[in-house]
Amino acid sequence: MQKRPLGRTGVELSVVGFGAILVMDETPTEAARLVGDAIGRGINYFDVAPSYGNSEERLGPALEPYRKDIFLACKTTERSREGAARELRASLKRLRTDHVDLYQMHAITTAEDVAQAFGPGGAVEAFTEARQQGLTRFLGFSAHGEDAALEAMKRLAFDTVLYPFSRGSWHGGNFGPRVLAAARERGMGCLALKALGKRPLRAGEARPWAKCWYAPVESAEEARTGLRFTLSLPGVTAAVTPGHETLYRWACEAAEALAPLTDVESQTVAADAARLEPIFSTR
Repeated sequence: MQKRPLGRTGVELSVVGFGAILVMDETPTEAARLVGDAIGRGINYFDVAPSYGNSEERLGPALEPYRKDIFLACKTTERSREGAARELRASLKRLRTDHVDLYQMHAITTAEDVAQAFGPGGAVEAFTEARQQGLTRFLGFSAHGEDAALEAMKRLAFDTVLYPFSRGSWHGGNFGPRVLAAARERGMGCLALKALGKRPLRAGEARPWAKCWYAPVESAEEARTGLRFTLSLPGVTAAVTPGHETLYRWACEAAEALAPLTDVESQTVAADAARLEPIFSTR
């Protein structure tokens, strides 16, 4: 699988990242099988969070044989110094490792999130201490809010941003261009969420995939289009997979035959995506 540089970090990541919600609620044997499949495909980027149920407990033992060869990213929704430090220690124990490669503030969405995390006693203090102590190599954040993401970038020289760079939100909601541009100006690594997202769930609609809170693509062809769009954006290193094996396999198959969108294809994707109801929007 193709690998790309991650911003200024000096690291190269597989263009598909293993979203560890995939192993949530699976047996240890099944988790080991899924991780082994990813390693065999050339995936070296694994992303997990304690908010993903028992994913850390399942991922840690499955990754242990490969730990020195992979890039492990973890997150926290804690906004206080004490909470973030405590959660990182717990994550390291469950993941059976003495450090993560990337520690991220998870789901920065509102001005309040930013104020808490960057204020006195906020999570940023725990993040900088963790890097000094060797508990993480790099610092980043994930975000679901444009203004919050842009403000976070101004307050700390983060190494990475994990953001919904996806065709429907980009073209249908104008969600993504400003954040991608700001991150690239700072030399940050840009990682993508929701590349295989299609639209939000409607009121009362059952989840078609239990681990996805949105409606994802419905075919391998749609997955190829979604992934090619995201990975054709200048500066995007990798896209994290959703939480079901079929979707994961569609993403891997698309990446293994990856080709940038042509100008004509880009115009077609833009026209089609603009008709989708965006999962995220600034409009």
